[in-house]
Amino acid sequence: MGRLFGTDGVRGVAGKDLTGALSFRLGCAAVRVLRDGGHRRPEVAVGRDTRWSGDSLEAALAAGISSAGGDAILLGVVPTPAVAFLTDHLGVAAGSVISASHNPAADNGIKFFGSNGFKFPDALEERIEAILHEDPPSVSGRDIGRVRPLPDAGQRYVQHLVAVSGGPGSLGGMRVVADCGNGAASSYAPELLRRLGAEATAINDEPDGWNINDGCGATHPEVVAKVVQEIGADAGVCHDGDADRALFADHLGRVVDGDHVLAACALDLHGKGELAHGRVVTTVMANLGFKLAMARAGIEVSETKVGDRYVLDEMERSGAILGGEQSGHVIFRRFATTGDGLLTAAMFLGLARERSARVADLTACMEAFPQVLLNVPVRDREALEGAEEVWGSVREAEASLGEGGRVLVRASGTEPVVRVMVEAATDEEARRHARAVADVVASTLGPG
Repeated sequence: MGRLFGTDGVRGVAGKDLTGALSFRLGCAAVRVLRDGGHRRPEVAVGRDTRWSGDSLEAALAAGISSAGGDAILLGVVPTPAVAFLTDHLGVAAGSVISASHNPAADNGIKFFGSNGFKFPDALEERIEAILHEDPPSVSGRDIGRVRPLPDAGQRYVQHLVAVSGGPGSLGGMRVVADCGNGAASSYAPELLRRLGAEATAINDEPDGWNINDGCGATHPEVVAKVVQEIGADAGVCHDGDADRALFADHLGRVVDGDHVLAACALDLHGKGELAHGRVVTTVMANLGFKLAMARAGIEVSETKVGDRYVLDEMERSGAILGGEQSGHVIFRRFATTGDGLLTAAMFLGLARERSARVADLTACMEAFPQVLLNVPVRDREALEGAEEVWGSVREAEASLGEGGRVLVRASGTEPVVRVMVEAATDEEARRHARAVADVVASTLGPG
């Protein structure tokens, strides 16, 4: 797996890359690092999504935590942002999430949050990795940790969201379709919408362990868009497997991505004088139309590498309170320490309700340039950097597009793929150049 921790924790095929033995060792090593940091008996809150492998990996991780002298608090199936919130809310030493987010059901992952609800910094992850295969310390008697459930964990999280996003009735009168992706949102997204006063129709909310992200949720927003049109709803929202993302559909069945959500929320906060430093943070994937809309409003845009951890790092550095990604990770820093799909749904739909407007009206604030994104499977994503044939094709595309578009090629931080993104004046032009570059990536780096 190369470096064990990627941009979003440890991730791979459950039982092959991420085994019970590795999960156990991760639990042991995390507790050792926490104890070295001054936590005599670290408590670690553990949440998971709905994957089939989640139960066994949870058991192994909790066993590792307790065997090293820490206490594991089992939150059950909850969204990733719920673990971040509860870690801080409970005052425990750390939190851990067992999830592979938007990846297929066969995959799984483990990542950690510190006591403040922020993801572990690289230095802590590197320390865990460095001692991972050392013999764990001998712990016995009363020094052995305990494993105990927290039955109301999810309800504490939902109550928090209700309190910070407008309160009961703030979405009164709205008809909303919620695609839960058969993931962690299944028990919470419809409940939150209803507690906020919306008439919520839930779809893909019956997880069986293998149907997470399967033709539904944030990786397939066209599904919720179709249902919105079919039943005449006001809007739709869809989440990925661990519910840290939200994408939307308007009443016309058009998909609304994170760029539009971020733009609408930034303009609203700026207009109210509440956008700290007049700044919003996004990534290199942000549509050119987003940047132009922000420039017209006098809002400064800070740009980072792809990954919500990089967005958050820049927000903390610059004092920004709003940031996010086109993929649907949006961070409302006043209320959360990570991307939160359920909070994003409450805030964005709440903005529409506050203005007595439709989602389509909110998205009119920016005109997106045609953008095509292709994911190319590769043998070794780290080989991209030295693949001169690929970069030659990128230069050719950039020369052809001139100032009327751009090309972005990057290796995924979570999957064995290279992502090729092209923006252009027309969809046909964007697709042509994206396909040409993707073909070179496939012939040069493809699995064969």
